[in-house]
This record gives sequence, C-alpha cells and structure tokens, in this order.
Amino acid sequence: MTRLLALELRNQQRLFWRSREAAFFTFLFPIILLVLLGSVYGDEEIDGVRAAPYLVAGLLGYGVVATAFASLAISLVIRRESGVLKRVRGTPLPPAVYLAAVVGSTVVVIAIQAVSQILIGRYALDAGFPDEPASLAVSLLLGTAAFAGLGLATTGLVRSGEGSSAVVNAIYLPMTFVSGVFFSVESMPGFLEAIADVLPLTYLLELLRSVAIEGEGLGASGTAIGVVAGWGAAGLAVALRTFRWEPRAA
Repeated sequence: MTRLLALELRNQQRLFWRSREAAFFTFLFPIILLVLLGSVYGDEEIDGVRAAPYLVAGLLGYGVVATAFASLAISLVIRRESGVLKRVRGTPLPPAVYLAAVVGSTVVVIAIQAVSQILIGRYALDAGFPDEPASLAVSLLLGTAAFAGLGLATTGLVRSGEGSSAVVNAIYLPMTFVSGVFFSVESMPGFLEAIADVLPLTYLLELLRSVAIEGEGLGASGTAIGVVAGWGAAGLAVALRTFRWEPRAA
C-alpha cells in the first residue's frame, strides 16, 4: 500500500507541474503577489508590525487556500466530469490511495511554495525568518488538511467542469480579502468584520501570524486551532456524503 501511494504521489506531482496554468496560478501567483505587495509597502505598518512579515504570513495562508481548496476542488471536478475518476475506480488502485496521493501532492506543493515565500521574505523584503518554524510547519499542515477537506466537500456542490472555476473562485477570492490576507480586518466595516469572524481563513491567518511574527507557540492559539480544525472536520463530513466518482450527468 505504501509503495502504491508513493508511485501515485509521483504521478500526481508530474500532472501538476506539467500543467503550466495550474503551476502558475496555484504555485507562482502567491509568490508574485508577495514580491509586488512587499516591494510597494513592505516598510509600512499593519496592526503595529512591519508590513513585510505581515504579508509573508498572510500570503502563506493565501497559498494554502489557493492550493488545498481552490486548485484541489477544481481539478477533482474536472477529472470527475471528464470520466477520469470513474476510470480510476475501475483500476486495481484503491480509491482511498488515489485521493491520499492527490492530497499528498497538494501538501508537497504548499511546502515548496511556503519555503520559497519565506526565503523571498527574508532576503528580498527583510522580513526575517519565522520565530517558531516548527509551529509554523504544523500550522500550515493543519490549514492544508482543513482546506483540503473543504475542497473535497465543495466538489459536491459543483455540477459541471466548465463551472468549477467560477464557483470555486467566487468562494475563495472574496474570502481572502475579507479574512485579512492583505490588510487588517480591523480596518473593514463592521458587517465585514462580522463575516470575517466566522471564516476559517481568518483563524488560519491568526494562527500563522501568531507563530511566525509574535513567536508564540501553538498553545497560545487554541481557539484558532479549534476553529480551523472544526471547519476541516465539517468539510470532511460533508465530503464523505457528497463526493462522487462518476460524472454528475450520469
């Protein structure tokens, strides 16, 4: 089983990097945003801290959502509607191993992306290295698992491959702004703050900034960890009931 998982993980990595569009918008786009925004106002202050490290932590969260939620949901819907997932179930490869490899490939992409962002933040924007690198890694892994669960759940809501990008982008792009990836939520109108208070990305960003900027351990962010984990568990529960291997038209 482990050998099958390793082989399929390698296949999923090949599929990802061979798709130039996916590699650009999923992997490279958050890095480009970091360079552009950090270069423009990296020396200003947000919430009493220098903007550069604030943006690094924020775009780490953005990368998690773009990869583990948006890219995962879109790619699985397209594979489902094109019959790829149906054919996978007809092979000796266990479906659980296939999904584990897909999610594992997502983890690999996020890990490479996060290292790239941290290095760019340190050497191009003078943001410094995270004060708690181990806690940051655990936080990113938790966020990846949670948003992967939400991504799997979202596939059940999308009926066609053509509409997958529109539906998923309509969910995750507003969430990145309302949750405070690029600026403090305290500067937003009250009704947007109320929305931000229930979004999982808000709490993932709180967790990432706590460990990366303030140097606090995971124990200081129990509420944020609980909310992110709760959203992930809810997404997984929905996915177990709604995820389909056959095209919706069938």
